[in-house]
Amino acid sequence: MPRTLAAVLFDMDGTLVETEEYWGEAMFELAARLGGRMSAEARARTVGTSMRTSMRVLHDDLGLVRTEEELLADARWVENRTGELLAGSIPWRPGAADLLRAVHAAGLGSALVTTTPRRIADIVLRRIRADLGLDPFAVTVCGDEVPARKPDPAPYLQAMAALGVEPGGCVVIEDSAVGIASGLASGAAVLGVPTLQAVEPAEGLVLRADLAGVGLPELREVLASARSSAVPAGRPSP
Repeated sequence: MPRTLAAVLFDMDGTLVETEEYWGEAMFELAARLGGRMSAEARARTVGTSMRTSMRVLHDDLGLVRTEEELLADARWVENRTGELLAGSIPWRPGAADLLRAVHAAGLGSALVTTTPRRIADIVLRRIRADLGLDPFAVTVCGDEVPARKPDPAPYLQAMAALGVEPGGCVVIEDSAVGIASGLASGAAVLGVPTLQAVEPAEGLVLRADLAGVGLPELREVLASARSSAVPAGRPSP
């Protein structure tokens, strides 16, 4: 039986807004404070991951051994610095604002599911609400509010339960490999819009360069193709 679109679940950083650059800037600054320089390859491996994972990648890249206390302090520093950077402008990803408006106008379930901790995510959420003039999310789930982080499906399953929807009627929109893995593991169809990482095709995944031109018909197409092997759709990446 064809599945009906019931809800859309959005990642935040790099998917809706151009905030991954701020996280990257903060990590590069931390690397300099620690006496080294983080490689671009290491930075790419941190996209979409938890702060603990990101710090381990950074420390390994610098050849440092840090205690648990030092790791937590480094993570806190990056969070605080990113929060400072977010006080400025937060650019939208192409097509993201229009899609949020369309999902909200259609009365579909909508959730934000991010690995970012609540205190930082709320800075971005306030800007999103102000820019749109509405609250596009019925549910928001942050990285410090879940039993396990992406690529585990727990964050998306938690959001679906709060929305009262089944995975088979959901489209997850993600930009990172770990986020896409989380969405697929939850049983949802996934629209991937990678920017900083290469993502391999997978069953249940449709890939696009960005969200420009994506509306409800395109999301229904993603849902309809969820049981087929992925074929990149839309405009090719530059």
